Amino acid sequence: MKAAVSDTYGGPQVIQIRNINTPTPSAGQILIKVVASTVSRTDIGMLRPLPQIARLFTGLRKPRQKVLGMDFAGEVVATASDVTRFQTGDRVFGMSTITFGTHAEFVCVAQDSAVELIPNQIPFEQAVLCEGAWYANNNLRKMNLKAGKKILIYGASGAVGTAAVQLAKYYGAEVTAVVKSQHITLMTALGADHVIDYEQCDFTRIGISFDCVFDAVGKIGYIKCKKLLKPKGIFASTDLRPGFGNALFSVWHWLSLRNRVFIALPSDPNALVKLIAQLLAAGEFQGVFDSSYTLSTISDAYRYVETEQKTGIAVINNP
Repeated sequence: MKAAVSDTYGGPQVIQIRNINTPTPSAGQILIKVVASTVSRTDIGMLRPLPQIARLFTGLRKPRQKVLGMDFAGEVVATASDVTRFQTGDRVFGMSTITFGTHAEFVCVAQDSAVELIPNQIPFEQAVLCEGAWYANNNLRKMNLKAGKKILIYGASGAVGTAAVQLAKYYGAEVTAVVKSQHITLMTALGADHVIDYEQCDFTRIGISFDCVFDAVGKIGYIKCKKLLKPKGIFASTDLRPGFGNALFSVWHWLSLRNRVFIALPSDPNALVKLIAQLLAAGEFQGVFDSSYTLSTISDAYRYVETEQKTGIAVINNP
């Protein structure tokens, strides 16, 4: 099968499209023909890797996972003899969070992993929407977001942000989205109660307090947003930046038992994919898709995602 392979760390130029062995499902696994996947911030971070300390987990001198890709949507083409959840021909979607490998024509995943049937005959390329939602949901749940709470989401137009807006509304919160002017209409369509154009005003000086502030793009710090928080308000970010300040404040708040600043590590992907399947079936969640590439042009997708200018998700289609 064809796959996007990176034998070394580096930028998009290190990725090669090569023929490698098609995986064979072992006990409890299903083989999926990957029709669509994505290039995400996770992939960017693992390719370089960023931050450098990530090498402790991804491989010190060279990457352990040579084929990246987390999101997938496709068709089950083979199953191990003991598989009962799925059968050949099923349309499925989900995330490969341990072995990755979805930047390829085929991928094997365990039947009891983060994989579900695609509801409502949603097209494959519109079902690759879990990675951003995973990061968003873990932060929202740690904030204990619920009905009656007010949340400000900065950088609400990316893959994490667009998911966060919709999931925050699902939990019953009053949502204020902070984006560029070109994304105001999108935020309203996704259900945001209020939208602030950060190019036209300083959102930190709006004179409104929030129960939660969520930096969905990891570009602002706790100090800048502190004035937006209620006395017991919570600040969460998806990144250590800027200057590792978010990480330092997170550690300090943990040591002091205040727990008002954190960077939530994603967990329980199975529950997230199951939730997204339920919301898709009910018509209460939708992916926002920026651009489409093929496996042969995946390096271009990496270059584009690195600009941090995408709206929603960059999709890889396998023709």
